[in-house]
Amino acid sequence: MNYPCREQKLKCRETASRPWRSVSGNNMKIKLIFSLLLAFSALIVKGQNPPRDEIPREVLAVYYPWYSIDRSGTNGMHWGIINAAAHDAGASVHYPARGVYNSMDLDVMKSHMELAKSNGITGFVVSWWGQKSKQERNDDSIPLLLKCANEEHFKICLYWETAPGSGADRNARAVDDLVYMVTQFGTNDAYLKVNGRPVVFIYERVESQIPKTAWPGILAKAHKKAGAFVLIADKYEDLNAQLFAGVHRYNISWALPNKTSDEIHAWAAQYDDDALKLARQYHRIGCLTVIPGYNDTKQRKPGRDVERKDGTVYRALWEEAIKTKPDWVLIVSWNEWLEGTEIEPSVEDGDKYLKLTADYARRFLDGRP
Repeated sequence: MNYPCREQKLKCRETASRPWRSVSGNNMKIKLIFSLLLAFSALIVKGQNPPRDEIPREVLAVYYPWYSIDRSGTNGMHWGIINAAAHDAGASVHYPARGVYNSMDLDVMKSHMELAKSNGITGFVVSWWGQKSKQERNDDSIPLLLKCANEEHFKICLYWETAPGSGADRNARAVDDLVYMVTQFGTNDAYLKVNGRPVVFIYERVESQIPKTAWPGILAKAHKKAGAFVLIADKYEDLNAQLFAGVHRYNISWALPNKTSDEIHAWAAQYDDDALKLARQYHRIGCLTVIPGYNDTKQRKPGRDVERKDGTVYRALWEEAIKTKPDWVLIVSWNEWLEGTEIEPSVEDGDKYLKLTADYARRFLDGRP
């Protein structure tokens, strides 16, 4: 199975921001040019961001439309070898309560949205691997998801996963992909928008593939072709807050192994507070992440296992996020079965995490502590 490893080439390093790390040495000319580009980019971003009281609260869940099953029913893309009688999918440590499924099934999409909406989730952030991607059949899956979202009065936006290539060709493709996302999908009524501007989340891989110095030019060209849009960067870094309209973090599992409930509370309180201070400093959208747990030991060796502890991890992260009062909460994930972060009902946990989500999401959306 050709599973795109999220951490194979990316080491999670939560370090203090160093604005000039991406430029060489003390070359003042390069710094000056980058400063001018950054100032230009800041003007673009300033035009994207509405006043703070115009940013509606959202509870979003990352969604993967990449599952399929072969005709025999014993193997599937991103499921691995399937033994339905034993409730076992070779690629995942957990098994869906509904059984393994084909992501292109409209009934599955509709059911997912109904379940999510009825438990306080306002939208899905859908993994997107580029135009004509075979990874997730995005050209086919996104229109179907938007169709269902319109019917269910639900929201969809894209999670930009990769920016392949190098140099000028990569930058040009990045512009094309941004324009494509915004114009092809962002105009749909069900697409998540802030003050009329389509929202795109950027995964850390994209940020590692595109140098920071290239972003002002990419943003300027994409805005000229597609109009205004909102990019939410991955990682709470000073440069990200300057360049983009918002900040978030996909993977926080690195901080959680072997922590007690009190230790998770203490870590999240500080981490979330620092993240929101950064967002507020630059008047950006602040998004905080909650996960139920994490287990990718069937994908990577040795992998990482953050035990769920019967909901303790999820509760602690939600409680600290609500206290910090972000603009949005990002649930990682609805159905990333390969990394064991799903809240979709499973054989092992039933609908426990949907019930927890319903309680915390409504408290957050209602502004209750």
